[in-house]
Amino acid sequence: MDAPRTGTADTGTPGREATPADVRSIGAGGRLDPRTTLDHVHLTVHDLEREVAFYREVLGLQVHRRGAGYAALGAGRHDLLHLTERRDAPRVSGAAGLYHFCLLVAQRVELAQLLRRIARSRTPVQGLVDHRFSEAIYLPDPEGNGLELNWDRPRHQWPPLDTVLRLGNGRLDVEGLDALLDGAPAPWPGLAADTTIGHVHLHVGDLDAAEAFYVGAVGFEKTMAVPGQAVFVSAGGYHHHVAFNVWSGRGVPVAAPEAAGLRYFAVRLVDEAERGGVVGRLRAAGLAVEETPQGPLVRDPAGNAVVLRTGEAE
Repeated sequence: MDAPRTGTADTGTPGREATPADVRSIGAGGRLDPRTTLDHVHLTVHDLEREVAFYREVLGLQVHRRGAGYAALGAGRHDLLHLTERRDAPRVSGAAGLYHFCLLVAQRVELAQLLRRIARSRTPVQGLVDHRFSEAIYLPDPEGNGLELNWDRPRHQWPPLDTVLRLGNGRLDVEGLDALLDGAPAPWPGLAADTTIGHVHLHVGDLDAAEAFYVGAVGFEKTMAVPGQAVFVSAGGYHHHVAFNVWSGRGVPVAAPEAAGLRYFAVRLVDEAERGGVVGRLRAAGLAVEETPQGPLVRDPAGNAVVLRTGEAE
């Protein structure tokens, strides 16, 4: 199985790709159903065996399917991560693309299990953070793809999101997490089946163009922003399903489809009517929409690919 690639596209303006300036002119469109979620993330990797071993042995994912140069992984219910091997794929730095994607666990004790597993395997960690609405562990996979392992506090405990930005991040309560494992059964069976993709965070070159795309065309709502640096958007009042930043630089080159890293991420819409509305807004904005076996694929102004899914998750 292979990932969608941009080929002959069905576009709103035949023969023409929309520019960031075009996208910035998109007006407010429809709003996504509050039940909208993220489906899975697909990465291009150089060494499939090494990547599969990391996601299985360190993070506790299961291999759902394998093929020649391809693997689909999850926590036993539906796919969370697809990996396609391309040993000659260039690794591009200083360009748009993936900042990190988030594996979201439902129980705090699972985050504790992950932290212990990471420590015992001596896996490098980039950050241990309390976001006030969630607790998070940041780390790279073996090829440098960014990961956030996350547990959300119950929504009624979330402070106002503007307060979160004002206070900033806190220190992860490592001692409290460790205490949760006293008397916990061993060995850990791996991630629970209700693990999901919580959000995807992207590098872009133009915040206004990205916001016009994800809010004006796709239909997310803006929830938070670090002025001039990053924007966070979601459906249904969640803290964020998608975020994008200019921390790699304003005006960085667009994401290269053939490069190692993010191939696409998939948004799961509630039904075909909802997907039809999103596709209609994208085409009305002059954006190229490609029909693929996974669903309609569109690229944001930074070149990051988004697939629109409906129906039962794989």
